[in-house]
Amino acid sequence: QVQLVESGGGLVQPGGSLRLSCAASGIIFSIYTMAWYRQAPGKQRELVASITSGASTNYVDSVKGRFTISRDNTRNTVYLQMNSLKPEDTAVYLCNAETTIRKYWGKGTRVTVSS
Repeated sequence: QVQLVESGGGLVQPGGSLRLSCAASGIIFSIYTMAWYRQAPGKQRELVASITSGASTNYVDSVKGRFTISRDNTRNTVYLQMNSLKPEDTAVYLCNAETTIRKYWGKGTRVTVSS
């Protein structure tokens, strides 16, 4: 059974930082492209960052220079370090694991940026 379990969300003030984690089980983690998406109320789900099996990364323009995605294949975990958070980063952040033929989702962790 495949599971992606996110953690690390919460309430943070503008300018603050959070580190999200996504622990995967039931998949050969190292071969999957891992990604973080987010969905804010009333908005479409948005790809925030991705990291391939070869550790190539990609970011949406709005988070470049502030967010960093990384992976630890020994722990089957992908991380999203989020710095200089803004109110517009408020959303549910979802972990995604994908190959050309498989796609899995976590249930999400809520991030709220507010003073």
